[in-house]
Amino acid sequence: EKTLKLIKRDFYWAGMNQFIKDYVSSCQQCSRNKNINHKKFGLLKPLSIPSGPWNSLSRDFITQLPLSNNFDSIVVVVDRFSKMAIFIPTYGTITALDLAQIFISHVFSKHGLPVSIVSDKGYLFVSSFWTQLCQQLKISRDLSTAFHPETDGQTERVNRILEQYLLMYVSYHQDNWYTWLPLAEFSYNNAEHSSTKKSPFFTIYGRNPSFDSIHISQDSQLRLNPYFSRLTCWKFINRTPISTASCQRRIRVSNKEIQEVCR
Repeated sequence: EKTLKLIKRDFYWAGMNQFIKDYVSSCQQCSRNKNINHKKFGLLKPLSIPSGPWNSLSRDFITQLPLSNNFDSIVVVVDRFSKMAIFIPTYGTITALDLAQIFISHVFSKHGLPVSIVSDKGYLFVSSFWTQLCQQLKISRDLSTAFHPETDGQTERVNRILEQYLLMYVSYHQDNWYTWLPLAEFSYNNAEHSSTKKSPFFTIYGRNPSFDSIHISQDSQLRLNPYFSRLTCWKFINRTPISTASCQRRIRVSNKEIQEVCR
């Protein structure tokens, strides 16, 4: 379904739905590497819905990967509002100070300080350094528990998607996953999310990214028009509050559906 919606943004041909369905179902790489997802068992009580982008983050690690460019782990950070993800290569020997520097370089400097960070009770996140850092920055730490796995389930789902992507494209020796990481991040953020019904890119920027030369040639004249630029700017400004409310509503509906299924 995600593949179909992604292609429909730019292309159409007669019978495309069945063609794409047949193509995906016959993909040997997909059948070998992709997991069958099901609802996580446990006492589901969804977290509160964030008030806006990058106000609440979830964080997790993927560890013990084959060495690639001297990295063997990945820090996964997800914005709980837009579902946008950041994939950061790192080391299994990372310290609490190293993790703080990663957040400063890749998250805080680009998106500002969050109100809360959701994580498991890993030794790095409960260390005295991280505790004092979050206290000084007024960041709430929401730690997951064994009986309420939904608190960090979002990042674990992203982990599975990332692992599937890398499995399909890495070399036989699996030592070049580092070079695929930026493209994996782009691919994830460009796909429609089941909760928001929008891609993370669209939720944050108000449009999906263009990587087709057709778009550039068709829109070049419009972008040179000052009136069109001002009009586009005002449309984006006026649409932002509506988009925020729409995402919150859809996340709320998605949470209710998950609770109903798991009762």
